[in-house]
Amino acid sequence: MEKSQAMERDSISTARMLSEALPHIQRHDGSIIVIKLGGHAMSSAEAMQSFARDIVLMHQCNLKPVIVHGGGPMIDEMLDKLKIPTKFIDGKRISTKETVEVVEMVLSGKVNKTIVQAINGQGGKAVGLSGKDADLLQCKQADIDLGMVGEPVSVNADVIHSLLENGFIPVIAPLGAGMNGETFNVNGDTAAGAIAGGLKADRLLLLTDVDGVKDKEGDVLTNLSADQVNAMTSDGVIAGGMIPKTQTALDAISSGVRAVVIMDGRSPNACLLELFTDHGAGSMIRK
Repeated sequence: MEKSQAMERDSISTARMLSEALPHIQRHDGSIIVIKLGGHAMSSAEAMQSFARDIVLMHQCNLKPVIVHGGGPMIDEMLDKLKIPTKFIDGKRISTKETVEVVEMVLSGKVNKTIVQAINGQGGKAVGLSGKDADLLQCKQADIDLGMVGEPVSVNADVIHSLLENGFIPVIAPLGAGMNGETFNVNGDTAAGAIAGGLKADRLLLLTDVDGVKDKEGDVLTNLSADQVNAMTSDGVIAGGMIPKTQTALDAISSGVRAVVIMDGRSPNACLLELFTDHGAGSMIRK
């Protein structure tokens, strides 16, 4: 009897949550949502399946998700296996020609197809591609000291729009094409920001391994303006690895993205909590 009553309470709670999600679903109807999936958020098969279900649910609610993924831990593992030494400058990987070949193999191959298969396994229609396909991400060399690291200069949004209009979910590996046929390794956050800007996306969700942007006391700030982010960076409150993420957010907003959210991608159903609930998840940055 107690078990039956508990199940009934769970059912009522689920129905209530679905009902409360309706205005959020209506608000995002038809919206393009670019999601940067970091390598740490793909740490287990269970986490990957949960993420895939969330993406398919978003698609069923007439949102248009676009996935841009990283894969740093997987790249490191393969470089170690192949005994290819890795050097860093200020925490940034130096991408030699040999390194980029491994990066492309891992990101466009194993990582990309794992995500595609997970989404398709949940009933979605995912298609994997990289920034090199159809010149999706045209790049120039970002820093000669870092080797073949690319800085996006243009985005071919037409190829993504074509996929979205035909009901597909694009899954994009962050590689770029150079003007002379080079292959560039592009930071995942940077690639996601450029693609979101090219699509004039409604949202860019940066899934990371932190809760969001924190104040001096260590509390997560849920709503921030671009001016506040700049002030916090100048004051040293935003520092270290959070600086490139907030800079990506500011660049995306200046390119036409409506809002960017920095959030913990390891939290269950993080994307759904952000999009379909009042309290959201992580730190939202608006213009």
